[in-house]
Amino acid sequence: MLTSITDGILCCLTGKAASLVMPVESSEPADTFEFVEVKPGRVLRVHHIMPERLAPVVTEEDQVKEPEQEKGSGNSNSSSSVHCKRKITVYRNGQLVIENLGDVLHSEIVQCQDGDMEPCSTVEVELADYKEVPTSPEPKPVPLLSMVGEQKPAPPPRRRRRKPKRMVMIDSEREISSCKGTHSDVALFFVHGVGGSLDIWGSQLDFFSRLGYEVIAPDLAGHGASTAPHIAAAYTFYALAEDMRAIFKRYARKRNILIGHSYGVSFCTFLAHEYPDQVHKVVMINGGGPTALEPSLCSIFQLPSCVLHCLSPFLAWSFLKAGFAHQGAKEKQLLKQGNAFNVNPFVLRAMMSGQYWPEGDEVYHAELTVPILLVHGMYDKFVPIDEDQRMAEILLFAFLKVIEEGSHMVMMECPDTVNTLLHEFFLWEPDMSKKNAAKTDPDKTVIVNGVVAQTPKPNKPMDK
Repeated sequence: MLTSITDGILCCLTGKAASLVMPVESSEPADTFEFVEVKPGRVLRVHHIMPERLAPVVTEEDQVKEPEQEKGSGNSNSSSSVHCKRKITVYRNGQLVIENLGDVLHSEIVQCQDGDMEPCSTVEVELADYKEVPTSPEPKPVPLLSMVGEQKPAPPPRRRRRKPKRMVMIDSEREISSCKGTHSDVALFFVHGVGGSLDIWGSQLDFFSRLGYEVIAPDLAGHGASTAPHIAAAYTFYALAEDMRAIFKRYARKRNILIGHSYGVSFCTFLAHEYPDQVHKVVMINGGGPTALEPSLCSIFQLPSCVLHCLSPFLAWSFLKAGFAHQGAKEKQLLKQGNAFNVNPFVLRAMMSGQYWPEGDEVYHAELTVPILLVHGMYDKFVPIDEDQRMAEILLFAFLKVIEEGSHMVMMECPDTVNTLLHEFFLWEPDMSKKNAAKTDPDKTVIVNGVVAQTPKPNKPMDK
């Protein structure tokens, strides 16, 4: 700590960085690591595991089941076609209206059995960036004079209809199927957040590669063993998103599953929006609400890099306390092994200041038609649970799972629980036999906090 403070003081006096911004060296074997130049001089480390897929062992029980499956679907590996149709309207008064007119998905994930909702249930939200505009007060109802023999109640005040400011119509068919490790057209992408590295996914990469999945996990610029340019523009959301686009285009298969954590969720959302036909499913772990990104001007990360360098031991301690449900020797070791929050102060400051993404608002998220699993650690002090609940309300097909013993780094704290949950979601496919039984009633309206929707979504928060 004393060395850190001394370096920080020298940095302030000389006006130069206390140390050269360089990537962290990795002690892992290099056979599964690749270094990809996404732009001239901009190199990202990527952990790419492509296991040798063996032919699946067919048992006698499977041979009996296979003809039965073929009778019902015509193909034992067939996918379910889901009609995604919704009308999204933004009014000038800040109200967001969503009418779901397509199919309703029902969760059959073992860990998410309580995810189904009754048709036309009602929830309420409100646009995050909406500011109340003063308008003329609504007329108060005039009380009616009592008449002989009876008294009529006053009619409710009629709300003036607002003109829509923007309208988006989604109408498409989506194929949703089970993604097994033996399928050669499936790839898993793991994207970490600020201060992390691909090493935080160690348990997941090992688990799913052993199951036969092809896994890809990059280090963001300035993190892990990726190069760290000493220019703030290299760490804006758009610059990092283009990095992830390059990685995705390089490794993408026919069916791709994106798994993001914290800030990494925003990049997964970006890719799912840009490549709806290639992104098959998405997992958002402690990603927060569906709001546009905007850096905080009052954040501690707005301080000069040399000051942040002095405060680095305190910041690491704060991250340990807020990122984990418990702060014992095990968690400290996990933090060290995961190479989390071990980035240069300049990179950290530029990352926090570069989180500007005005397009990523509620409408942007409402346009997604991909099935999404939301995972939230109950003790997360960075992302409140109501933000993930809000995300689940906005999304078309969403399942929310709350892990009670986890916090912000839940995939490191509870790897077995997270791995099992993710695997079941990968294998899940909708049961469209309930399709006709869950038709929505067009006469009913659902308000989502300013958002008015019309169909149920399997997005009810699910505790253990």
